[in-house]
Amino acid sequence: MNFSESFKLSGLLCKFSPDGKYLASCVQYRLVIRDGKTLQILQLYTCLDQIQHIEWSADSLFILCAMYRRGLVQVWSLEQPEWHCKIDEGSAGLVASCWSPDGRHILNTTEFHLRITVWSLCTKSVSYIKYPKACQQGITFTRDGRYLALAERRDCRDYVSIFVCSDWQLLRHFDTDTQDLTGIEWAPNGCVLAAWDTCLEYKILLYSLDGRLLSAYCAYEWSLGIKSVAWSPSSQFLAIGSYDGKVRLLNHVTWKMITEFGHPAAINNPKTVVYKEAEKISQLGLGHLSFPPPRAVTGALSTSESKCKQLCLPWEKSYEIASGPVVLQTLKPVADRANPRKGVGMLAFSSDSYFLATRNDNVPNAVWVWDIQKLKLFVVLEHLSPVRSFQWDPQQPRLAICTGGSKVYLWSPAGCVSVQVPGEGDFPVLGLCWHLSGDSLALLSKDHFCLCFLETKEGAGAACGQRDGHA
Repeated sequence: MNFSESFKLSGLLCKFSPDGKYLASCVQYRLVIRDGKTLQILQLYTCLDQIQHIEWSADSLFILCAMYRRGLVQVWSLEQPEWHCKIDEGSAGLVASCWSPDGRHILNTTEFHLRITVWSLCTKSVSYIKYPKACQQGITFTRDGRYLALAERRDCRDYVSIFVCSDWQLLRHFDTDTQDLTGIEWAPNGCVLAAWDTCLEYKILLYSLDGRLLSAYCAYEWSLGIKSVAWSPSSQFLAIGSYDGKVRLLNHVTWKMITEFGHPAAINNPKTVVYKEAEKISQLGLGHLSFPPPRAVTGALSTSESKCKQLCLPWEKSYEIASGPVVLQTLKPVADRANPRKGVGMLAFSSDSYFLATRNDNVPNAVWVWDIQKLKLFVVLEHLSPVRSFQWDPQQPRLAICTGGSKVYLWSPAGCVSVQVPGEGDFPVLGLCWHLSGDSLALLSKDHFCLCFLETKEGAGAACGQRDGHA
């Protein structure tokens, strides 16, 4: 495992292109485009103000930079560096900007969510969509890029409109039986749209593409409800995290709950493997540390927990296996404040849908990994600091975790390890970004970023100024 040298960064704005060829990063008002493997600078662009948001087009040919304070969006071309585009929303202001799936239209949301402006880069035409709702997740595209679902608010009621992305014509418009619609998200197969209500009422609604209500689910009443929602990549499961500290799994056939996962502070099951981060870690060279290839995962899924312990023995300096009943560190939420730190606030499926990772906000130091095939807890990873973020490898079930310290944590069915980010001074890892291939991982801090290379045979040797990591 090797690390690149660190580079300057602003606002945690660092993203790989969808095809993995490029890496974009921002330093104040400058946009830097690097080669995704060698990290050599390919292009330097200068924007009119400090960049607050960047996003690649789906074909990796364009990248937009949004400057919300000035109501500006600038678009740059990777194929034609001399070409550029500037979009000025003027007095309407700007609060959000995103690409359409075809990579040739930009959707800008104006201040106070008065409208969404659709700008065409090809024809320079402009379209307007009225009544967008200001909510947590109000815009979602199907994965094939054919349809857009938009949450709307008009006449004190919630609606959803479905548009055809090829010509932005309205396909369906229907109201939702919600008090205050909070978010919508398409299933990966594009057949079902999930819409969930405010946290004050537990309700999630499932609609077909033509606007028919397929099912409505409510787990309980008179208490804080849904906090997070995630589809499995296979579209077979919908995971719902709630303020009661449980994840409920709905199936795609009957849309009924098949199981619920609790997050108690005390783990009494002796078969559950609990890894605790060791406070004192000796220096261990990881120059050629690698995880098993994806094919090894199938065998690992059927092995017992005891074998998982044996596989982790070479990395015991990073984590310790807790024995007996384990009591996790808990955080008592403040009851008289909005958005209490309790309930399942983070959840994500692995790329093969075999595992689900979750974090209960009032047990902030722990990450729970659930076996979806067996519908049971697979492992718990407890850290010394609260977990800030975690992301799955896009190619195999391998989870990267950061806690705001100078380490990055990796887990796979074959074991787990923590790695110190080398270099002078402190490098607090605040964010993560996987490369498409899963061979490298961008580690983001407040003012810098670096790349962690997990495969040293090809990609790591090509990068300049590498540093060996130590656990």
